[in-house]
Amino acid sequence: MNKSKEILVTAFALFSLFFGAGNLILPPQLGFKFGEYWWLVALGFCISAVLIPILGIVAHSKLQGTMFHFAHKVSPAFSLTYCFIVYAISLALPSPRTASVTHEMAIEPFFNIPAIATSIVYFLLVFIFVMNRSRILNIIGKFLTPAIIIILALIIGTSLFQFELDFAPSEIGNPFSHGVIEGYQTFDAIGAVVVGAVIIISINLKNKNATYEERRSLIAKAGWLAGLGLFLIYGGLIITGALMHNEFDASISRTGLLSGISRITLGNTGNLMLSLLVSLACFTTAVGIVAGTADFVKSRLGNNKLAYTITAVIGCFLGVLMGQFNVGYIIAIALPALMFIYPITIVLILLNALPGKFTTPKVFKWVIFATIIFSIPDFLGSIGLSEEIAGVQQWIPFSSYSLGWVIPSLLVLIITNLKRTAVVNPSQ
Repeated sequence: MNKSKEILVTAFALFSLFFGAGNLILPPQLGFKFGEYWWLVALGFCISAVLIPILGIVAHSKLQGTMFHFAHKVSPAFSLTYCFIVYAISLALPSPRTASVTHEMAIEPFFNIPAIATSIVYFLLVFIFVMNRSRILNIIGKFLTPAIIIILALIIGTSLFQFELDFAPSEIGNPFSHGVIEGYQTFDAIGAVVVGAVIIISINLKNKNATYEERRSLIAKAGWLAGLGLFLIYGGLIITGALMHNEFDASISRTGLLSGISRITLGNTGNLMLSLLVSLACFTTAVGIVAGTADFVKSRLGNNKLAYTITAVIGCFLGVLMGQFNVGYIIAIALPALMFIYPITIVLILLNALPGKFTTPKVFKWVIFATIIFSIPDFLGSIGLSEEIAGVQQWIPFSSYSLGWVIPSLLVLIITNLKRTAVVNPSQ
């Protein structure tokens, strides 16, 4: 296989990794709500939902390790705790959300079935596939992503040609920061940390004869190409949502908006096809999350098969418990968890992507400590304590935008490196 083709194949694999079906419900509503500022909210969304995840893959290609190695420079205990928290969040939030999206897009519009029934059947099937490691999902996965991309391209293209480029004014402030925080809900930065190593290993196995630098170059080029694809899809969906400001009630749900847009642009048949494809893609995502978490627990307990089964049961039970709620509710309760774990994840990605001379273990420790401390006000604000912490937030740059950790983490990174340089060159 020549280099260009290898880059394309790798880029598609990376694109498929981040192209979660549940993510598709997020961009249209951003455009719908922010109207004329669609481009600004798109920029913020793509920073946290595209740029950071791709940098996560670049960092993995440099590390050539596992998720555990992402935080081991802080300390092994911190790294293990971080891994458990990430897997717990994955089981409790994005996995159940796939069932909720499936119910709202593919079941509720056509059948009078309660959400709890959908959730039970859905995660019963997830459990069966997790325990049997069926190859059917891999086969389905190869066709799902291309099919969804074709339908989305038709939706975006039809919208751009069918509707005038007329955007409604928006009364909601801070579109850029809203886009960044909504990008957290894709969980793609976490996805890059969790399964990025698996992708890197498989790529390296296919390129055994290539040098380390050649493999890194291949992954980097493929990563940025995949990022371009994600940027075009997300940006297209955001502008499509912005063009539909006269077509739907302002209170429409995320899933309702995506279904409505597909119905307007492609008709009922196209909407049905999109609903089925999204549901299948959601199912493969849920199986991947539960199986991946079970694998991690199994590996930490001496490859105990019982640990794998118990983790799968717990994961599916949480899925049933949470999956019966609507998508909007799951997104709302996910926000506090994301306000805590996402800044840490972003900083870990950036630190691992930087040259090693700037990221010694001491730098890791202090920067992560600063990130945790200055994420606390954002976390407290997300659980309704904004008034109680208003006095603290006024002294933290960008805290009013729920990004109070950014400047302190950057300053600590600079200061710790200046101190390191001074120690290395005391005569200067």
